[in-house]
Formats: sequence, C-alpha cells, structure tokens
Amino acid sequence: MAKLLYASCFALLLLGGGVLLAEDSTVHGSVRVVHRSASESDSGEVVIWLTPLQSGGSAGPGPMARLLQKNKKFVPHVLAVTRGTQIEFPNEDLFFHSVFSIHQGKTIDLGLYESGAARKIRFSQPGVSYIFCKIHPEMSAVVVVLQTRFFAMTDVAGNFQISHVPPGRYKLEIWHELAATGELNAQTRELNVVSGENEVSGIVLHSSDAPEEQPAKDGDPDYGSSGKARTR
Repeated sequence: MAKLLYASCFALLLLGGGVLLAEDSTVHGSVRVVHRSASESDSGEVVIWLTPLQSGGSAGPGPMARLLQKNKKFVPHVLAVTRGTQIEFPNEDLFFHSVFSIHQGKTIDLGLYESGAARKIRFSQPGVSYIFCKIHPEMSAVVVVLQTRFFAMTDVAGNFQISHVPPGRYKLEIWHELAATGELNAQTRELNVVSGENEVSGIVLHSSDAPEEQPAKDGDPDYGSSGKARTR
C-alpha cells in the first residue's frame, strides 16, 4: 500500500510540474560573434532558447525582473524573460528619465519620473522590444520575451548553459542585436536532448558592421557553403 501511494504521488508530481527531475539534462555550448575589429572579441548578450516540439512546453510569467537606469545607461543592456513577466524600471540616476518601449510598431510610454522612483511594465507579447529614454537618446536596451522557460544568455566569452531540460526534441533558436535576421534564422536547428550533458557547437554570428570575408582555399566551416559572411 505504501509503495502504491508513493508511486501515485510521484506520478502526480511529474504530471503537475512537467519536470522529470531524475532525468533532467543540461544543454551547454558557445557562440562566437565575429566583429570588424580583430581586437573586439565580445560574444556576450546572445540569447539562446529551446522550444519543446512536443506539447506541454509553454512557460508562465517569471519572477519580476529589473532594468535599471544608471549613469545614463540601461543595465543590463539585454534582458530575456518569459511571456507575462513584469519588469521594473528603477531610476537610480540623480535626474529625470522618460522610458518608453517599442514592440512591432506599438509604443508603451512610462512617462517622466524622478530619481528614486520606479515604473513597471508587464511584457505579455513574445518577441523583441526596444527600450529608450525620451530625454537621453543615447540610452537603449532590448527585452527578449520568450514562450519557453528553457533559455540562457552568453557571457562575454560566448559560453552558455541551460539547466534542468527534460529529455526530448526541441527547436533551438538564437538572437543577437547585431546579427542579421537571415543569419539568425539559418542557425535554427532541431536538437534531441538526452539525459546528462548535451553540447551545442558550431554557432558563429557576424555583427552587422562586419565585412564580407573569404574563407581559406580548403574552406572555412565558420562561413558555410556560400564562402562569405552574411551581412544585414
């Protein structure tokens, strides 16, 4: 009887949470962003996400996120959240800011507010929203709203890790502010996640100001069959 009760409770836990804790996997890898300058090696702020190809992969709102206004900058510059997540915009400067967001041509205006104050927006539509300040045109940020909880952002070296991913088939997609849409779409792939460690390799992006580049005579896998870097 005790064993039956334990099995039933365990089954309910799996069904209710949709998470197979005993078989959770990790998806990790790296992304290289090619810049015009050879001295520029920042491969950070690339968003990578996994969308389950089977049912039951949708994600609800995450905990409240924050996008600071400090030293006439938005911090962080890129923020990824799940759909429905509320984002707070605290003003930590000693002067006024007037924050607004543009998403698919639609504008959300938080209005003018003083130092120490904060305003909030709930991001309910998936996609990319661009954040600006009406008073300080040099300020900008990007909010990437996703419909999956399986996502990560690369560090400066381009490394990323997505933890607690149940085994199964997923669609892997990426986004980077300086990459052309066509190149981002070309990196979309199907990924079969198995128990344990799963490595993703071969992701190379080119910043929008990167020049076209010819591969070596014996071919360069970083540039594909076309032999040229894609540009916007």
